[in-house]
Amino acid sequence: MNAARMIIRRSESLGTALSDGVTLRCHFAFADWQDPTHVHEGSLRAVNILSLPSGDRYRIGPESNVEILTWVERGSLTTKTDDFSCENLKPGDLHLVSAGQGCTSLNWSAEQGATDCLQFWLLPDQTNCEPTQEVRQAFPETQDGAFRILASGFPEDDPEEGETVADGSPIALQTRARLLRATLPANEGAVYQTTPGRDLYLIVISGHVTIKDAVLFQGDAAAFENCETFTVIAQEKSVLLLTDVPAI
Repeated sequence: MNAARMIIRRSESLGTALSDGVTLRCHFAFADWQDPTHVHEGSLRAVNILSLPSGDRYRIGPESNVEILTWVERGSLTTKTDDFSCENLKPGDLHLVSAGQGCTSLNWSAEQGATDCLQFWLLPDQTNCEPTQEVRQAFPETQDGAFRILASGFPEDDPEEGETVADGSPIALQTRARLLRATLPANEGAVYQTTPGRDLYLIVISGHVTIKDAVLFQGDAAAFENCETFTVIAQEKSVLLLTDVPAI
């Protein structure tokens, strides 16, 4: 059995890519930024930080057999994918496009003020499915303390059917993965536990935290391989995003 390990990724080590004329900060190789040491983490293909000035748009496509989760950190974002309805996203909202057999045009626009968001690209378990879209609104009353599931491909996590989740249930993914959020008060912690054969990738959105002897600041990340559990302690109020994906 391989030894468990935690790999720290400092924010200053992230790559910079140009895509559709928009500059992205990239955790993994993407577009014109290629780094053979940071290609993916399990089925997590990409994590990109997207900052759009008011009135700007980011467009990609065609795309197929990928799931793109967009989580809004600041501002307001309008999405439009092919014939799906337009969706307006506020801070904390989550949008999913499962491209399946193919989406021609995927658009994200900052129409009212500058907008910051993170995009997570996941490789699905099954290919060439029908494209889908789903939205999960922010539910602040459910987001303090422990890791809360925002999106999941596990039936036992009981996602609702339909395009808009109304009660804090997670978005349904086509891959056996999870995206989770934790908002931790200062000096409080959270434990996360998974199953064998999983890769974990944690991002500090705000604040700073400790994991064992390591200190992670805003923008830093940590990858966990062959590690089924970890404990994170907030040194100040902190917001974290975590992906739990199949190791491939």
